[in-house]
Amino acid sequence: MSTAPATDAVGAVDVDRVRQAVHTVADPEFPDIAIDDLGLVETIDVVDGDGGRVVVVGLVPTFSGCPALTMIADDVERAVAEVPGVVRCDVRWLSSPVWSTERMTPAARGRLQHDYTVTLRRKDGTLRCPACGSSAVVDQSMAGPTRCRSVAWCGECRNVVEVMR
Repeated sequence: MSTAPATDAVGAVDVDRVRQAVHTVADPEFPDIAIDDLGLVETIDVVDGDGGRVVVVGLVPTFSGCPALTMIADDVERAVAEVPGVVRCDVRWLSSPVWSTERMTPAARGRLQHDYTVTLRRKDGTLRCPACGSSAVVDQSMAGPTRCRSVAWCGECRNVVEVMR
C-alpha cells in the first residue's frame, strides 16, 4: 500500500482496520483494482473530532477534474465508516504530490495490462502492446475514453491500445 504512516493519537480506532477498509474500495473504471494499488492513497490519519474519532484520508487524484473523484470519495467514506470507533470519515483530495503511474503497484500494472489492455508509457517514452508485447505501438489520439487515458495502435497485432497517462 502506498500510504504514509497513519497516526492514531487517540488510540480507539484500529488503523489497520481502516487501511483494510480503504483497500476494499475499487476504482470505478477498473472495478477489481483497489485505489491504493493504483497509488491514490497518500495518508490516513485518525484525529479527535466532534463526538469521537474522525478518520481523514488524503487521496491523490490520477487526473484533476476526473468525474470519478466524487464516487471514490463516497466509497471511501462509506467503507471507513463501518470500522468500529469511527464517527466520520473525511476524504481530502491533495494537490501534492502529483499522481504518476510510478505510484502503482506491480499487481495493478499487471491487471491493467492483462485484464483491460491498458499499457503504461515507459521511461524512454515508448509503449509496449499489452496484447502481443510488441514495441510497434504508436499514439493515435490524446483524447481517450477518459481524461486519464489516451489511444494508441499496435502495428504488430493491429489492436487498439489504451495508454494510462
